[in-house]
Amino acid sequence: MSNLLGERRKKASDDGERSLITGAGASSLSSPGALSASTASVNSAAAAAAAGDPERAARKQLQRDDTPAFVYVLAAFSALGGFLLGYDTGVLSGAVLLLKRESNVTALWQELLVSCGVAAAALSALAGGSLNGLLGRRVCVLLASCVFAVGGVVLSAAPGKEVLLVGRLLVGLGLGINSMTVPVYIAEASPPHLRGQLVTVNTLFITAGQLVASLIDGAFSYVQHGGWRYMLGLSAVPALVQFFGFLFLPESPRWLIQKGLTQKARRVLSQIRGNQNIDEEYDSIKSSIEEEEKDCGGDGPILWCMLTYSPARRALILGCGLQMFQQLSGITTVMYYSATILQMSGVRDDKLAIWLSSLTALTNFLFTLLGVWLVERVGRRRLALGSVIGTCFSLCVLAFGFLLSAQHSPPVTIHPTDPSLLNSSCITHLSCEPCMLDPSCGFCYQQNSTAVFASSCVPVNQASTERAAWGRCSNSTQSTDHNLWAYNFCPSSYSWVVLLGLILYLAFFAPGLGPMPWTVNSEIYPLWARSTGNACSAGVNWTFNVLVSLTFLHLAQYLTYYGAFFLYSSMALLGFFFIYGCLPETKGRRLEEIESLFENRLCSCGASDSDEGRQVEYIRVKGSNYHLSDNDASDVE
Repeated sequence: MSNLLGERRKKASDDGERSLITGAGASSLSSPGALSASTASVNSAAAAAAAGDPERAARKQLQRDDTPAFVYVLAAFSALGGFLLGYDTGVLSGAVLLLKRESNVTALWQELLVSCGVAAAALSALAGGSLNGLLGRRVCVLLASCVFAVGGVVLSAAPGKEVLLVGRLLVGLGLGINSMTVPVYIAEASPPHLRGQLVTVNTLFITAGQLVASLIDGAFSYVQHGGWRYMLGLSAVPALVQFFGFLFLPESPRWLIQKGLTQKARRVLSQIRGNQNIDEEYDSIKSSIEEEEKDCGGDGPILWCMLTYSPARRALILGCGLQMFQQLSGITTVMYYSATILQMSGVRDDKLAIWLSSLTALTNFLFTLLGVWLVERVGRRRLALGSVIGTCFSLCVLAFGFLLSAQHSPPVTIHPTDPSLLNSSCITHLSCEPCMLDPSCGFCYQQNSTAVFASSCVPVNQASTERAAWGRCSNSTQSTDHNLWAYNFCPSSYSWVVLLGLILYLAFFAPGLGPMPWTVNSEIYPLWARSTGNACSAGVNWTFNVLVSLTFLHLAQYLTYYGAFFLYSSMALLGFFFIYGCLPETKGRRLEEIESLFENRLCSCGASDSDEGRQVEYIRVKGSNYHLSDNDASDVE
């Protein structure tokens, strides 16, 4: 890319038009060496430009106001891919509770149903890079939405756990391709001043999908049998909407130029830029592609080129690191298991837990909406840093809530003497907390307005976790003599602390740490590496998604619930130091310009945002014969 920047600083011809770049607050343009007589005309043009600041500002605002509505339509249909991702993660929270009750789904099968879809998404996201380069962004989205719709139908009609697993695999394949393609497609079609907001809209649609899923979970939780089928099957509807919408949307202009389809690319650029002049953007994209291909040399796989080309390698490390820390901060646990977490904190009723989880989904949606508003105002870097610190704090609150519940865990007051229990681990537990952490045991108790009494730890029924294997809690969750049965949770008066921690977590996570990894990854790679870079980072996201979702319930058994969330909090703190040292500000920069941010060593790029307030302006100057100084940031064609 340094070659490209050098070429862009060459002299312009006498009759050509020259783009002048002025930094924020700059009042003059400097040029080295002696200037010819044409210098006077250059200075007079610059002076006239300085005097006409209000006019230029108005012209820039007019360009922004003239963004075609088609761009917003394109972004909305694209972001339905985010809606599918959000709906899938959100709907599982309630569906798993109903599956556990109706089909005796064990903790292992719960983790398998959640994580197998995520594993399929990880693999398809990695394969999506090659598919994007070969077929284009549009065809990949069509393929992903079609596969997802088929998976939704399979889930709704599944006769058993094995077919559910197949449906989850199909849904995961569609999600993986969609998750890495949609941000790239939106970023390549968006004008620079809207790119951050429109890519963040994809994350807004993710949270909207989670909110809709939680409401559907709550509504169908009242269905006596098979409510989970409706929850999972309705996911096919938005997938079909996206499929039919994309039949009428164009391919990415940057992909078209890369494939040599220049006339079609110009038509698409004209369509998405409205009445704006596309020549400069077209030439910039084309020259950037040519220079980048020279830098890579065209030898070997693209991933190998990225690893051997320093700026692309640094961008890849940053992109993958952001996605890794997003998942290690526990968002998968919170969204997949939000209803289960609320039950673990002491919320006894399934329906109440599902409706309370919808409150967390609403919080996630509203604060992601705040992130859409902030991303082009405060920038990616500051938004991500503030978000990760708040996430770390709220995870500590969540862990503290579980710690309080553990410290005030009701004691076991009745110790059964049945000889058949001698080999059971349940008789060794002296309070509800260790009894709850033992997957083979449940807590049978009675409760009045002030205390828990007549409590015992007994084996769970192997056919259904909703009742004990024998004794007074073996008939139903709440028998006629007011015996209560608790599996996987303890009665507690500190549930509100856990609910507060969940809401705080999403309030801090949603505006920054949620959307910024996707937004930044859609911007930081050169065009020749954009599909592969996003595929790798999305693959890392899904891989750690699998790791977190597959291990949470077992991690809670070995570290306790508060230990698991303290671990997530420490991961978020590590993420803060990574973001502080490595994430540069990309706000307001062209995609073709951002690569220069990674020309220095990786951990110095976070400090390279000193020109964050820089404004880029293009002024027509006739007869100029000078070149910009090396101190000027240049987009000169």
